[in-house]
Amino acid sequence: MEINSLRAQIGATLGGASGRPAPADGNASFVESLSSALKTVSRAQLDATALQRQFQLGNPAVSLEETMIAMNKASLSFQAAVQTRNRLVQAYEQIMNMPV
Repeated sequence: MEINSLRAQIGATLGGASGRPAPADGNASFVESLSSALKTVSRAQLDATALQRQFQLGNPAVSLEETMIAMNKASLSFQAAVQTRNRLVQAYEQIMNMPV
């Protein structure tokens, strides 16, 4: 049950759920989807870094729990992005090794 919940969250993060408008034809290109997903990962990492810095400076509005959750979300989204890259590289290598 928890694994499916985490998969849904990671899928939403990497699926480009960034609030940007969809293309007119309703289908996002691969490059746009990948770019959007990487921007989402980058944004999560920047947010986690900012929260961490604020916590270290003693900002009373930032809690340890909030900071740790943001850091874990950023870590998970980065790991998912790395796994996606690895799968894409593997698929590319398989295609390049196919006999023509």
